[in-house]
Amino acid sequence: MAEAATGFLEQLKSCMVWSWTYLWTVWFFFMLFLVYILRVPLKINDNLSTVSMFLNTLTPKFYVALTGTSSLISGLILIFEWWYFRKYGTSFIEQVSVSHLRPLLGGVDNSPPSNSNTSNGDADSSRQSVSGMIGLIAEVYFVLIPDYSLNNTSTCRNTECKVWRNPLNLFRGAEYNRYTWVTGREPLTYYDMNLSAQDHQTFFTCDTDHMRPADAIMQKAWRERNPQARISAAHEALELNYRCATAFILLAEEEATTIVEAEKLFKQALKAGEGCYRRSQQLQHHGAQYEAQHRRDTNVLVYIKRRLAMCARKLGRTREAVKMMRDLMKEFPLLSMFNIHENLLEALLELQAYADVQAVLAKYDDISLPKSATICYTAALLKARAVSDKFSPEAASRRGLSTAEMNAVEAIHRAVEFNPHVPKYLLEMKSLILPPEHILKRGDSEAIAYAFFHLQHWKRVEGALNLLHCTWEGTFRMIPYPLEKGHLFYPYPICTETADRELLPSFHEVSVYPKKELPFFILFTAGLCSFTAMLALLTHQFPELMGVFAKAFLSTLFAPLNFVMEKVESILPSSLWHQLTRI
Repeated sequence: MAEAATGFLEQLKSCMVWSWTYLWTVWFFFMLFLVYILRVPLKINDNLSTVSMFLNTLTPKFYVALTGTSSLISGLILIFEWWYFRKYGTSFIEQVSVSHLRPLLGGVDNSPPSNSNTSNGDADSSRQSVSGMIGLIAEVYFVLIPDYSLNNTSTCRNTECKVWRNPLNLFRGAEYNRYTWVTGREPLTYYDMNLSAQDHQTFFTCDTDHMRPADAIMQKAWRERNPQARISAAHEALELNYRCATAFILLAEEEATTIVEAEKLFKQALKAGEGCYRRSQQLQHHGAQYEAQHRRDTNVLVYIKRRLAMCARKLGRTREAVKMMRDLMKEFPLLSMFNIHENLLEALLELQAYADVQAVLAKYDDISLPKSATICYTAALLKARAVSDKFSPEAASRRGLSTAEMNAVEAIHRAVEFNPHVPKYLLEMKSLILPPEHILKRGDSEAIAYAFFHLQHWKRVEGALNLLHCTWEGTFRMIPYPLEKGHLFYPYPICTETADRELLPSFHEVSVYPKKELPFFILFTAGLCSFTAMLALLTHQFPELMGVFAKAFLSTLFAPLNFVMEKVESILPSSLWHQLTRI
């Protein structure tokens, strides 16, 4: 009984909503009919004649001022709308309409759009026929694959715009500063460097630093904004304690102008860091302060060894770098915050040790671990390597894709879904810049960091870039609404553009996905502004001709209305109101 009553109430509510949605049309026609009936008592015809006479007495200057003012107002609205769209990514008028007017006109539909197979217009317009054929074949295959989407994982949604330390970040003195000296451009933003300062304070300081003069100086140095002041503070700390490992780290990162100099300083830091680590390891169980100091010394030692491995990799000693990274991962298996496995993957790809790369991926490409562009695109590269040398788009469109080719396409689609910005850099459709010190997962900053180091590995595999070029755009057909629903991953974050603009330098054009189209009201105000400005100019230059044109336009515009009025007059005489009053 209660269910029947609830169903009746829901049906009654839906009927009321439907009636109020369309009742305004009935009310509109009723008001038109009432105005027509009351046209004689209200003297509408006389008032219209008066208005017509008044308009005829106006000079062309009035119309110039009218159209000019309209153009000015619409131009100001256009400027505000454009500024609001550039800052917030939406139209102000559209947002107000959806937020305040739409609920009053019939409620808000909260149901997400269906995940249909209609593709994005921009992607379809630029997609080649061969790419579309291969993407369609792959899409039929993907229907049979179970959905591993993480849409309902709240932890992923909470950390979707978390900024991560770039595991392959360059050296400031030996690489970033050299770029500045040559080009005069700053490759790092203040926001990025501020995040690095926070990282250094977290990893390289502890609560007991004030008890040691050299560490107290370095604690202040990591907070210093001026690079020269930081370097001076590091030298001062070394004068007080020649075994201050963090001072050597700062000098290696910022003062050394070559990788060779940086490696020498890191080796000195390693000797000092190992001694501090052994001493704190013996005292770590004596209290909370000793435990915090041991944790700091562990972070310092891991950082030094990782940077020494990176120096060896940059100086061409790749096998030595791989050994150092493996030893480091075995010695400190729980310190995954540094993402040393990504450094290891890049070094193994340089050695073309693809079996070892596959072994590393098998360990870290797990659904319970956070993904990265390095993991997804390296997995795609390995699968593409098996078929790319013999792959032909024409042959694939005729006979269909083989199992191995389908696996490669699936891996490429998976990687593109995770980070859709990478293919344009790998295919050299977009220019690369130096990667930042911090990246945003699935953002443009991560795509730059990956392509900067891994483009050479894709070029080394014959046909891999050709396979990527033919198949990567097919991903967007499977995800027509990437902000609402993903296919293999959770929906694409909406905050990546804002975070990437803070991480990347201003001279770089940030890649945006999905591509934002100009709102209707910006186009409308732009058209209105230009149209009224043109009318003002023509009325000022040719007042008589524009007057004739305006009269002809208005007479043509109101001709259908006059025709309808005449027909209604023949059906309903003007004396109908007097007859109704007599009744």
